[in-house]
Amino acid sequence: QVQLVESGGGLVQAGGSLRLSCAASGRTFSSYARGWFRQAPGKEREFVAAISWSGSSTYYADSAKGRFTVSRNNAKNTVYLQMNSLKPEDTAVYYCAAHQKLFYSGSTYTYSDDYNYWGQGTQVTVSS
Repeated sequence: QVQLVESGGGLVQAGGSLRLSCAASGRTFSSYARGWFRQAPGKEREFVAAISWSGSSTYYADSAKGRFTVSRNNAKNTVYLQMNSLKPEDTAVYYCAAHQKLFYSGSTYTYSDDYNYWGQGTQVTVSS
């Protein structure tokens, strides 16, 4: 059974940091791009960040640029999201996902429909 399990969420004050992890089991995703999305109450799920299958390229939503860093450790089948300078508007459930295309090398990573494996989400709450 394939599973993506996020961890590292929690409550943090504005300006603080959190590091989210997403560990995969049941299969290896070393040849698949990985993404992070988030969904705030009453809002649609939105793209946050992605990393290419090789790890050589990263992509960020404008809201995440300069504050968030996505990385991966293929040996551990894990992807990370380091979040710094957190703001109250970052409050959401954060989901990790695995892209559906093997060795995807395109330039668009923002569509949730392109990801076919999802974690259950981890809550991030930033207080002001």
